[in-house]
Amino acid sequence: MQKKMVVALTDCPARLVPVGTRITIPKDTFVTITQSLGGNYTVVVNGNMARVDGTDAAALGLKAEVLEFSRSEEGLILEDQVWKALKSIYDPEIPVNLVDLGLIYGVDINQDDFSVKITMTLTAPACGMGPVLVSDIKYRVGKVPNVSSVEVDLVFDPPWTRDMMSDEAKLETGLFF
Repeated sequence: MQKKMVVALTDCPARLVPVGTRITIPKDTFVTITQSLGGNYTVVVNGNMARVDGTDAAALGLKAEVLEFSRSEEGLILEDQVWKALKSIYDPEIPVNLVDLGLIYGVDINQDDFSVKITMTLTAPACGMGPVLVSDIKYRVGKVPNVSSVEVDLVFDPPWTRDMMSDEAKLETGLFF
């Protein structure tokens, strides 16, 4: 996507990148959209980079990408749908989804209480986007049918390396060598 300037039609919730602090982009404020992936938007507003969730895209006059899942006939959580939800979450600074970046270490589904536990890491322990990404995961995985709760376990062992990225992600970021 090429950069696009829009005007906020209503007050728009957002989170500062990389720290994750919640802000409100006031109505009638000019914002520049720098990235649109997975239904979320990375924008520049008043010289700061921020993340707007796709559910709030209408505030910027944009259409959100909606995750749609079919219900399992058995009333179970389907693991492939959890992975689909995770693949819809993109790093706000790198145009690659969390799965292909290698940040998701595991998915544990408990069918007894309809909970999902995601084990993940960050590209760097000091990455301030951790709270934003955890929130995105809880929101998106929570959209999977039959999921009643989502827990995210943020770990740093083993530490992330670019070797954990998919080949496609390495090509996309120019790290394939």
